Amino acid sequence: MGRPIHVWQYGHWGPPVLVFPTAAGMAHEWETQGMVGEVADLLEAGRLKLYCVESNVAEAWTRKEAPADWRIGRHRAYESFVVEELVPWIRWDCRSEELRIGLAGCSLGAFFAANHALKFPEIFPWALCMSGRYEATNFTGGWSNQDIYFNNPLAYVTNLHGEARERIRRGTHLVLVCGRGAWEEGCIEETEALAGLCAAKGISHELDLWGHDVEHGWSWWRRQLRHHFHRSFAG
Repeated sequence: MGRPIHVWQYGHWGPPVLVFPTAAGMAHEWETQGMVGEVADLLEAGRLKLYCVESNVAEAWTRKEAPADWRIGRHRAYESFVVEELVPWIRWDCRSEELRIGLAGCSLGAFFAANHALKFPEIFPWALCMSGRYEATNFTGGWSNQDIYFNNPLAYVTNLHGEARERIRRGTHLVLVCGRGAWEEGCIEETEALAGLCAAKGISHELDLWGHDVEHGWSWWRRQLRHHFHRSFAG
């Protein structure tokens, strides 16, 4: 990435979960927004560990004045950082060279989580994706090339077949969560679209749609996080 990257780590024991931030891109976002506190009981009980990493989302996706081909290059650099540097470091920190790592994120963080799980199912066995957008050309003015295509879940999942599809079917599970209230426009449609593609391709997934009072925001993401993490880690 050409610069230091911040990672905030929480918990002393348990399976690791890598957290991607929203468009804010900050590593401390989940602590600031009360998400870490929402699962503090699981962290204190040694049920999981959280690794909250900063992203370069402003470079890659929301900085629309920069050329789209340059921006997707920055996304690819970040992806390489995650897979080649951050994953080995998390495994070192957990004292397991083969450990698989869960993923989580809200809004644009959900896109990062779903995309990494679908592209690297041998590393990431599941992803909790809350209020995500999964059509990458939303951020490129409709423009696409091969690099954007292969980071656009609603494009490449449509055409999955053969061994590429089987890798995902064997390796990962997506939990696709979205409210149906204020500011979820686009998110709800793309969440349902990705779930539909997963169903068509036989990819393990859960579609969890919340009510019309459930808004695109932290107060609801905290509740969704607690609901799904307690299902996964409290037992």
